[in-house]
Amino acid sequence: MDVLKAEIAKKRKQLEEKELLGSEKKFFKRGELIAKEQEEYRKKYRSNNEETDKTSSVTLAVDKESDVQHSILPRNEVISRLRDRSEPILLFGETDLDAFKRLRKCELLEPEIDKGFRNDFQEAMEQVDQDYIDELLKVPDDEKNADTSDGKAQEATITYEEIRKMAKEMGRGNREHDMTAIMHFIQFILKKWNEQLQSRSGAEKTGTKGKVMGATYTQTQVYLKPLLRKLKNFTLPEDISDSLTEIVVHLLNRNYLKASDAYLQMAIGNAPWPIGVTMVGIHARTGREKIFSKNVAHVMNDETQRKYIQALKRLMTKCQEYYPTDPSRCVEYQAFGKTEESSSSNN
Repeated sequence: MDVLKAEIAKKRKQLEEKELLGSEKKFFKRGELIAKEQEEYRKKYRSNNEETDKTSSVTLAVDKESDVQHSILPRNEVISRLRDRSEPILLFGETDLDAFKRLRKCELLEPEIDKGFRNDFQEAMEQVDQDYIDELLKVPDDEKNADTSDGKAQEATITYEEIRKMAKEMGRGNREHDMTAIMHFIQFILKKWNEQLQSRSGAEKTGTKGKVMGATYTQTQVYLKPLLRKLKNFTLPEDISDSLTEIVVHLLNRNYLKASDAYLQMAIGNAPWPIGVTMVGIHARTGREKIFSKNVAHVMNDETQRKYIQALKRLMTKCQEYYPTDPSRCVEYQAFGKTEESSSSNN
């Protein structure tokens, strides 16, 4: 009984402290009691929250400043990136940090708008100059080591006769064998082309014509890397693989005219439009059935395919130069005849 009286007295005291009952008011609502308790809770913990908010805001500001200081690029890098985008390197009254922020804003608004239009042939020319400088600065010991490594690499590569033997089994449904033979053929022609360029004299290498020839070879190597990677991993699309098989077989048979026809069939196809352009209405057309992968212009599909298709044509030209045949089976035989006559007269 005493416990009950104590509890009643405690509740009465709480009601008096909360001021829920007045002189004229004999009752209160439970919602008023809950609201009063919530208000007291807010008053109690508001001061602590304000102190923690102040400290957290200060720490966040310090962290942001430190992040900006750590993530800022060097001044020379900021200048080069701004110049690549044709932006002024420094505006009037602008600090280095402001220039960096302006660069970040430009990169977010216009990310790499001119990257696809860079002159890769000019880069290849610069690479040729750099390679020649590196060759001049080579130590004799390094040259000996390079010669031995080149000799081992030449011994490891496959010969032309072995590739011709592999070509006899091409086009019989074994796509992995076809891709392997195509890869060996491309690597063999590139190796022969490189040997031809390395056998030139120093004056020929440093001349304008020699630099262009070296840059063309370097550019062709870069263009063919995606194709060689797909051939090595056996991930080349079936339509391109079949066309390349036909081209390589004709090249190894020294029928360059048919190889050129197969190349044009692969690059341009029968239809000058790619898939998607011919659908001009909501109804199917009868001509739509004739448009399949063989008739699509692969040279217009994407930039990567265009590049290695262009590089393949250069290899076809070099193959005809290295392994000539009858004029009736050649493409532009007179041009090759003139080059051979000029080379023989110079010798």
